[in-house]
Amino acid sequence: MENNSIFDMIGPVMIGPSSSHTAGVARIGRVAHHILGNQPSDIDILFYNSFSATYQGHGSDRAIIGGLMDFHTDDPNIKNALEIAKENNINIQFKGTNHLLKHPNTVEIFAQNTENKCTVIGESLGGGVINITSVDGYKCSFSAMLPTLIIKSTDHRGSLAFLADVITHEDCNIASLYVSRKEKQGEGCFFIELDSEIRQTTIDYLKTMNWVRKIIYLNINNL
Repeated sequence: MENNSIFDMIGPVMIGPSSSHTAGVARIGRVAHHILGNQPSDIDILFYNSFSATYQGHGSDRAIIGGLMDFHTDDPNIKNALEIAKENNINIQFKGTNHLLKHPNTVEIFAQNTENKCTVIGESLGGGVINITSVDGYKCSFSAMLPTLIIKSTDHRGSLAFLADVITHEDCNIASLYVSRKEKQGEGCFFIELDSEIRQTTIDYLKTMNWVRKIIYLNINNL
């Protein structure tokens, strides 16, 4: 039968059944893994809205745990992620809830190990595309489709201009910028998506600033 549709959607290479319920969820998990910096020992997952009713049947539970263990979206181990996590003594808790103000396909992750902990909220938008909306309580909006700098800092006058200048000297363009603070004159966080990769030496230089508390670099080639 001839297909007369003028639109075709090409999704990601993935373990099914759904790009929004598995591929996107796995990518959110991988973002959380790289923000944490290593494999977690304890994981609490909160699925919102449509995810809360379908996460088991559609494999979102396996996808999120697979992502948190740094499995790519096409890794066949995603199918056995829960069993693999158990073998690695990873403690996991799942919950579901509804929230009218959140995207239908939203997942909240709390992950920790002996060295670090993080909280990440992400939306799975379809076709494997995601939007990260919160990191450690800081509001944000980035897709992890581009190299992304996450810079936690104290409230320092001129910090934004300084960061823009350093990035300019790297011959990089800023694709998007989100600045978040929990309170006035309190600690803040910069989320900077870049059009191209940034050198490790530049990241190391930024870490020497006395107002920089922590830098996380998410590289699209690793996600």
